[in-house]
Amino acid sequence: METHYQLIIIGAGTAGIMTAAQLRKKDKTLKIALLDPSEFHYYQPAWTLVGAGTYDYKQTRRTTQSVIPKGVQWIKDKVSEIHPEQNQLTTESDKTFSYDYLIVAPGLVYDLSMVEGLERSLEAGIVCSNYINPDYTWECLQKFKGGKALFTLPNTPIKCGGAPQKIMYLAADYFRKKGISSSTQITYAYPGGVIFGVKEIAQTLLEVVNRYKIRLEPLHFLYKIDPDKRIAFFRKGEDTVEMPFDFLHLAPPQTAPPFIKNSTLSNEAGWLDVDIHSMQHRQYANIFGLGDVAGLPTAKTGAAIRKQAPIVVDNILKLIKGSEADNKSYTGYSSCPLVTGYGKMVLAEFNYKNEFTPDPQLKKMLISDSSKEHWRLWLLKKYMLPYLYWNKMLKGKAV
Repeated sequence: METHYQLIIIGAGTAGIMTAAQLRKKDKTLKIALLDPSEFHYYQPAWTLVGAGTYDYKQTRRTTQSVIPKGVQWIKDKVSEIHPEQNQLTTESDKTFSYDYLIVAPGLVYDLSMVEGLERSLEAGIVCSNYINPDYTWECLQKFKGGKALFTLPNTPIKCGGAPQKIMYLAADYFRKKGISSSTQITYAYPGGVIFGVKEIAQTLLEVVNRYKIRLEPLHFLYKIDPDKRIAFFRKGEDTVEMPFDFLHLAPPQTAPPFIKNSTLSNEAGWLDVDIHSMQHRQYANIFGLGDVAGLPTAKTGAAIRKQAPIVVDNILKLIKGSEADNKSYTGYSSCPLVTGYGKMVLAEFNYKNEFTPDPQLKKMLISDSSKEHWRLWLLKKYMLPYLYWNKMLKGKAV
């Protein structure tokens, strides 16, 4: 195997595959390696629907080999350390590779140790998480007979920050269909002060919350779970709050991988330190980063990557040609398809300023206001977006 590449991409997730595919479309002579140990590639946005029993988990998975663009070398290994001064990286199998340019897109990792008792609670099946096993979430929902249903998320950035709410709304709708709403108290305990950062979307979500009679508990930071007594412990300011539960769904705490978090490449918060408009590393000009690992003050979503990838590609190609990486056009676009029930959805599109920025193309679907619930948006989520993902985005085509 060769050890030097013009361009190495770390990560075969959405960001890595999309960027590799777009680079190959622009210039087939590029010598690109993609480094990732994973056997499978997942379309994780559909896991919300899997957890609610309305999507097949098997349809979210394909082999990594099948999505790697033609002409890109797959190095099936895991990065252990990056040596930016030497333009090198080492892997867990003790191999060293060098590069002219590096794109860092490994995604993030779960750190269960940040919540005491979480790992044991998951192993014992006391709590569930769409992030870890959406099939088990659906199993838990079906077994639930009423009582206290608790939904929460950690005090860390997470991929798709709206996902913990989506499964809550679907669960509430499922409980209604099952006829157990009157014997169920749903609580959403979250570390933030608002239910959603975009005002127009927050207004709609509060209407949904009222419809399902969900109790909101803002400024609650989950720090411990007692799986034996089924109690979740939160900090609210200086106070400790105990919440007993019969059903608990959560998003696990999430951080950058250790080889980024514990390196000179990270910012103070532990995420990849890149310019928020160009995705170029602030210290090393031949390194770019995008996707969940990037220290960008916007939501970590596949929709964000769709806007980030072309800018990274443009800047890399400019550097290769001897020009400046002067494309600084990323304004923080991200999108969160907020499912609010079976057959209903709101589409939150926004930028760094949390301004609502709906895509004008939605009018072609006869959707005049995507901040309101609409059945056509549900069709977009369940059918159109997965198709576009597998057949357009991962193949480097414009969407």
